[in-house]
Amino acid sequence: MDQFVRLSDKITIPRIVIGLWQIADMEKDGNILNPENASGHLNSYADNGFTAFDMADHYGSSEIIAGVFKNKYQLSDKINLFTKWVPVPGKISKDSTREAVERALIRMNQSQIDLMQFHAWHYQDSSWIDALSYLKDLQEEGLVKNIGVTNFDTSHLRIALSSGIPIVSNQVCYSLLDRRASFEMSELCKQFNIKLFAFGTLAGGFLSNRWLGKKEPEIDNNLNWSQMKYKRFIDITGGWNKFQKLLEQLDSIAKKKNTSIANISSRYILEDPNVASVIIGARLGENNHIEDHKEISNITLSTEENNLISKSLNLLTRVPGDCGDEYRKPPFLTASGDLSHHLDSIPNVYEVKNINHMRKNISSNTSWEKMASYSRAVKFGNRIIVSGTTATHENRVIGIKDPIAQTDFIIDKIEASISSLGGRLEDVVRTRVFVKNINDWQKSS
Repeated sequence: MDQFVRLSDKITIPRIVIGLWQIADMEKDGNILNPENASGHLNSYADNGFTAFDMADHYGSSEIIAGVFKNKYQLSDKINLFTKWVPVPGKISKDSTREAVERALIRMNQSQIDLMQFHAWHYQDSSWIDALSYLKDLQEEGLVKNIGVTNFDTSHLRIALSSGIPIVSNQVCYSLLDRRASFEMSELCKQFNIKLFAFGTLAGGFLSNRWLGKKEPEIDNNLNWSQMKYKRFIDITGGWNKFQKLLEQLDSIAKKKNTSIANISSRYILEDPNVASVIIGARLGENNHIEDHKEISNITLSTEENNLISKSLNLLTRVPGDCGDEYRKPPFLTASGDLSHHLDSIPNVYEVKNINHMRKNISSNTSWEKMASYSRAVKFGNRIIVSGTTATHENRVIGIKDPIAQTDFIIDKIEASISSLGGRLEDVVRTRVFVKNINDWQKSS
């Protein structure tokens, strides 16, 4: 297996990226790590070829620590720092986008972000496409080298790509427990040449020899945040007994190859041609498992071994939904089992205007509504009527020449209208669809 992969014409990266999310867990009690001391632990990774590090604006001091490290490392031009921007739900402006990018640059003490990955909490609010457009502007300005997304589902990644956003990657949960990225997302990646960064590949350490034959743990404070999260994945895919069967099969293969369950688990995901790299977490100052990580490149899984793993996987229940749904809809597969560690609330997209005791209106405040005297949607009694909806946002067309992307964007706008008035998309009893080309009717239905 090649140890490096070309992510774009601007960047080549190792197949294993070191994730720094556990810095947030290490600092959760208010004990902030010393950047100088903590950054020293990254030298061993870089010296052994692991030269890409993944962070986020909410991973504690990760950006600061990684920046200190890169600026001190002798071959700093070989180091790639990836970060994420995870804004709270609500309107996103060009100024707030610039502030987020400049804040990350200041924290990392860099002049350019190698890869800025954007996360959207709420697709009904079209601000997410605004944010990506503003990041494109900042890329053209030179502040961002590459644009990626994180936890995007297939539909909305397609909307962004067909709208001209130069996305190169999508970072998603992808492991032997969670294979959502191998379905619809896989086909989209092939079509648009998008690469995946797979996190959660070791399921918070559960996919390792440490848990083979062990008693099932409870989700409580005896587990760290990652373990609390991935125990929920184990539960929803069939439970502890089925998970132990998977570990037993992986252990059998690992022993033949004189390696570990963790390495077999990572190698299996890396064999997906859509996967650029797996992201393996590091707890700075503790065992860095560098020799284990280096072994992954030397492992070759035979057809028989792949088939044995696939047979074990077929016994598991598929994680529901698409990539990233664990952060947007029940069941919330997070450490807390809800979004309480991430968000206080998600606001309605539209402001409701009470006309009288029977009627409520919402408006998107476009010039067309005033010109033609209509509302985005009206609630009268227990009925909600939504006006004609197109794949447009502000002054531009979304999903140009892609009826699938346009339909998904339109449905988001309709859902935002209905939910603002207290309804749900599931409450819809009739729709009327107009298509310019009758050959597109199946794609838009």
